[in-house]
Amino acid sequence: MTGPVAEHGEGPVWHRSYRGVRWVDLLAGDVLELDGDAVRRTHVGAVAAAFRPRVDGGTVLADERGFVLLDADLRVERRLGDLWTGADVRMNDGGCTPDGAFWCGSTAYDGRAGAGELYRLDPDLTVRRMLTGLTISNGFATAPDGRTVYHVDTPTRRVEAFDPVGDPAARRTVVRIPDGAGFPDGLTVDADGGIWVALWGGSAVHRYTPDGVLDTVVALPVTQVTACAFGGPDLDRLYVTTSALGLDARARAAQPSAGALFVVEPGFRGRPVLEFGRS
Repeated sequence: MTGPVAEHGEGPVWHRSYRGVRWVDLLAGDVLELDGDAVRRTHVGAVAAAFRPRVDGGTVLADERGFVLLDADLRVERRLGDLWTGADVRMNDGGCTPDGAFWCGSTAYDGRAGAGELYRLDPDLTVRRMLTGLTISNGFATAPDGRTVYHVDTPTRRVEAFDPVGDPAARRTVVRIPDGAGFPDGLTVDADGGIWVALWGGSAVHRYTPDGVLDTVVALPVTQVTACAFGGPDLDRLYVTTSALGLDARARAAQPSAGALFVVEPGFRGRPVLEFGRS
């Protein structure tokens, strides 16, 4: 693990072109990269919500109000324009589908109900609004067969599946998080189809089978667990981001590693991250 290097760590991504795993300090607008024992920090904007590697090199990033193309050194190549004008809503979390599209959802800064939406950026750089009326659009990942996408709207305590892939109109609930276990945040899917869900307020990552049965719990010494992703040369390490956002002095003293990146070997393997663009 690292020290508490992020105020609000989110969105870990492992890719063969990186020195190590990358993630964001979301509200600081920074992309972090673990290089050996060092953490490199690159400022990319007011908000760095979520990102994915591009097929042709570089990165696609969701910033505060839209999408940005970055080069291999995380410098801005092109901003694609704001999707809304108000300063009360920001992008939050996302991921790619097998067709090379990058999906990212939004949330209001104050968390008010219904202010969030889910957007799709296609490889030709057109943007479509796919869902409205969300609150905190969060974890997004695709099943190994490429036919199912999982998505979270955090306050609902549900992980939903879109079947077929990319069709939010065909939604079904796969996982219901019980009261007291925290709220679902970021997620990833392993090579066997298991769904790994970070639990905000739950001090854990849970693994669920594709039919929604809890079978593995990774406990952590911090309450605000935000996201997870597999990485490492053999894709057998689970990288878990955490947050210190909103913790008072007493809570920070009780959990001094809040904001750290944790690394565990849970006995499962992940899959290579899906990239943005057409190969």
